[in-house]
Amino acid sequence: MSVDAWLKSQRPLAGGALALTMGLNTANGLLAIGQAWLLALTLDAVIFAQAGLAEVQAWLWGLLGLFALRALAVWLAERAAFRAAAAVRVALRDRLYRHLQRLGPSYLANNRSGALVETLTKGIDDLEGYYARFLPAMTMTMVLPFAILTVVLPLDWLAGLVLLFTAPLIPLFMILIGSGAEAKNQRQWKKLARMSAHFLDVIQGLTTLKLFGASRREVEVVARVSDEYRASTMQVLRIAFLSSAVLEFFASVGIAIVAVFIGFRLYGLALPVPSWIPAPEIGFLHGLFVLMLAPEFYAPLRNLGAQYHARMGATAAAEQLTRVLDAEPTRPHTGTEPLAQQRPLGVRFESVHFSYEPGRDAIRDLSLAIPPGQRIALVGSSGAGKTTVVNLLLGFLVPTAGRILVGAQELSRIDLEDWRRHLAWVPQQPRLFQGTIADNIRLGAPAADLAAVRLAAQRARADHFIEALPDGYDSLVGERGAGLSGGQIQRVALARAFLRDAPLVILDEATANLDPESERLVQESIDDLAQDRTLLVVAHRLTTVRRADSILVLDQGSVLEQGDHRTLAAAGGLYTQMIAAGGDRGADVAAMGMAAMRTRGRNDPVADGVGSTLHRGGESP
Repeated sequence: MSVDAWLKSQRPLAGGALALTMGLNTANGLLAIGQAWLLALTLDAVIFAQAGLAEVQAWLWGLLGLFALRALAVWLAERAAFRAAAAVRVALRDRLYRHLQRLGPSYLANNRSGALVETLTKGIDDLEGYYARFLPAMTMTMVLPFAILTVVLPLDWLAGLVLLFTAPLIPLFMILIGSGAEAKNQRQWKKLARMSAHFLDVIQGLTTLKLFGASRREVEVVARVSDEYRASTMQVLRIAFLSSAVLEFFASVGIAIVAVFIGFRLYGLALPVPSWIPAPEIGFLHGLFVLMLAPEFYAPLRNLGAQYHARMGATAAAEQLTRVLDAEPTRPHTGTEPLAQQRPLGVRFESVHFSYEPGRDAIRDLSLAIPPGQRIALVGSSGAGKTTVVNLLLGFLVPTAGRILVGAQELSRIDLEDWRRHLAWVPQQPRLFQGTIADNIRLGAPAADLAAVRLAAQRARADHFIEALPDGYDSLVGERGAGLSGGQIQRVALARAFLRDAPLVILDEATANLDPESERLVQESIDDLAQDRTLLVVAHRLTTVRRADSILVLDQGSVLEQGDHRTLAAAGGLYTQMIAAGGDRGADVAAMGMAAMRTRGRNDPVADGVGSTLHRGGESP
């Protein structure tokens, strides 16, 4: 589907407001014809019939009524146009947001967030002019000129022919000039998206740029990109102003020709036309009426030309919108069955394969069991497949081959929303949103009362620092939890999991990057959370690994070893070498994996596998 066809296909989103706008604009144009006729009658009576005020009073009252009706029609049309455009923007923004949710993190990770934000905000806002102004203007262009020709031709067919033959020149030159402007406008939109993405990257990495002394260099880059954008914007505006000038020129020429033809005949002069063309006679009343209708005839065409830039902006924005909306998950989750098993919840992977792209296997023939009510730990060096396993469980990815079973049900058949209602997730770097601490804890259970929030915070060992804040649970936190420490943010995320009370909890390295005291408090919360729940822990600290009922050692997307801490430590395998390389409690598992790789030597197949995985820079999200 072309971009223009896609834009037109979204018209039903505007509902009846768009049709009301077009109807009111059409009514306004028809009222203009009646206004011109009353005005011509009044002037003809006053100038030639020497009529007094009493004789033309009825016509003057009629004019006043038409002025009021036209003003009311314009006002109502503007309001209806705004409602129509707003309805389209809201519906498309909701559709795009839900589609991004369906695409999941794997799509977002491969696209610049600044460009996506630009599409979600300014891109959709740029559609307003198309639905609020361009479409109504196009309707007026198709209706009003023909209505005026219907009135003018019986009165003065010569003036009607002038209008009929000069009118096509306006859209013709609009198309010729607009085609070049449209191409430039589309390039302009792409530049804006790239500039927005780059600027967002710079803002997010400002601390790093400052520390490495690169902030001044980035300022110069931003200034250069901004200046290039300004220059290209001026080029687009130059073409737009040229288009407006051409439209005004042809409209003025058409009105002037009509005025000349009427004036010559009123004065009894010979028209500057071939003698074989019979010139119809015309009186002052009809001549004035036709002359006043000439500007109204060209007004919709001129307005359409003026609003053409709104179409160009919408076309450029729609191109980016359709690119996102046409994107599909690699293997979409299409399950519709409700989850049968409740508490306790167990999961099995049976010969699961997953590839982010051909020839790049993240998971190969993975078989593992997460028994109900147990705490299972996943360990392995970066790129071993831990994050892929988590994303498969969360429903963001679908296996390329094999299956994931929840009890006796295949995960691919379960309704994704229902499945996620039975999950709680605590990532390594939890996301807190701007708002109160209570609202952030309620994220997974928005209807929970304050007593439940307090209990969840207490079980997460977060109640002491929250109650010490000036406003307690009503204290505001900034974006990404600004104002709180890393350990405090992590405990708020654990409070979310307690409040959600899900039977399966996934902890993605929840104790990483924490100081010893924060790690102790978080670990105590995890021990409490493990009661009567199934826990899958992506382990980053050895203390977390020790407490697990079973440890799965992943390497290159497969389970290399499995058992509890004592059994694996005595087995002499990769896990044993990780412990030996990393030292005693609290050691970082990823660091242990790299150290083990170095100590095992290049000829060891397991070490070679870990090394090749690390050399690739880790798995995709």
